[in-house]
Amino acid sequence: MSLPLEGVTVVSLEQAVAAPFATRQLADQGARVIKVERPEVGDFARGYDETVRGLASHFVWLNRSKESVALDLKSDYGREAVLAMVREADVFVQNLAPGAAERLGFGREALQEINPGLIHVSISGYGEGGPYSSKKAYDLLVQCEAGLVSITGTPEEPSKVGISIADIASGMYAYSGILSALLQRHRTGVGEVIEVSMLEALAEWMGFPYNYTYYGGVQPPRTGARHAAIAPYGPFQCGDGRQVFLGLQNEREWATFCSEILGEPSLATDERFSRNSLRVEHADALRDEIERGFAASTVEEVADKLESVGIANALLRSLHELAEHPQLEARGRWRDYDSPAGTLRALIPPATFRGAQPVMGAVPEVGQHTESVLAEFGVVREQASAK
Repeated sequence: MSLPLEGVTVVSLEQAVAAPFATRQLADQGARVIKVERPEVGDFARGYDETVRGLASHFVWLNRSKESVALDLKSDYGREAVLAMVREADVFVQNLAPGAAERLGFGREALQEINPGLIHVSISGYGEGGPYSSKKAYDLLVQCEAGLVSITGTPEEPSKVGISIADIASGMYAYSGILSALLQRHRTGVGEVIEVSMLEALAEWMGFPYNYTYYGGVQPPRTGARHAAIAPYGPFQCGDGRQVFLGLQNEREWATFCSEILGEPSLATDERFSRNSLRVEHADALRDEIERGFAASTVEEVADKLESVGIANALLRSLHELAEHPQLEARGRWRDYDSPAGTLRALIPPATFRGAQPVMGAVPEVGQHTESVLAEFGVVREQASAK
């Protein structure tokens, strides 16, 4: 069975996380992704760290299955080479600095003039227009502007999310937008222009706290690993000093939890705990009651008992433990792929297709495919310089 995006060609002027995350997902599903990089140094994410046998951990995650073409976009040759590829491409993606694509001649009007069926995708920090359009946008800063940091962390100290969530959110919307545009083009034959801003992508994910605050008048407090609007939810200490994490969603589960786990069925109707909003209000007293019930058991014993009566629970796993997670192992979710540093291991993409395997190709070296790709598109230095 062929992969769903086989035959789709993507040219991407990409760097860092957002655009590479979008295009790697296209590559996973069979699209040809031509990554345009700076000569010699390449995408600056190549230099973030050296932890993956000398390669950067972000880069190997985001750039497998791509072809790397190294071009100086300030030169006529480099710009003409990109235009030659775009003439035959299906999708063009860029997340350069605000206005840079237009200055280079790669704005939406210019590229769709030479390829009317092109899907032109731009990812930026804050979007075109408005007072923030030229503001620098790094993931932490967008988390702050979107209000995420204000509700993340402990009451004493706000905290950013531990992954590049603004980049990932915008990359996901770029990916899904491209899929929608390809479907639309199949019906109409016409290309599309897609714009995604990191702020707007992350702000969309802030829907719950926005509604809670805008209509409730007070924003959710920072509660660490607990939930600002659901209880019991989060970590609770067991008799061995370790924590089990709970997630109760309704009154039926709460009644079961009180009778079957705590052995205190009357707690379900206690005036402090009889509905979710009251349990949130009396969260400290609720924690005391639950941890008293867990005090004679180890975390594994508590988790097993919770599982036996259908109460959602989890143990806190380190990243080393994630790498050996029994569920991922049992479902065969790990695959080997190649890189300049040798064979690496990664999870296969979450969306799998029956009878088809994702590409999981090699991570390229800077400019590894320059000569072969440009020859394929008919680009030679003499021709490019003469134009």
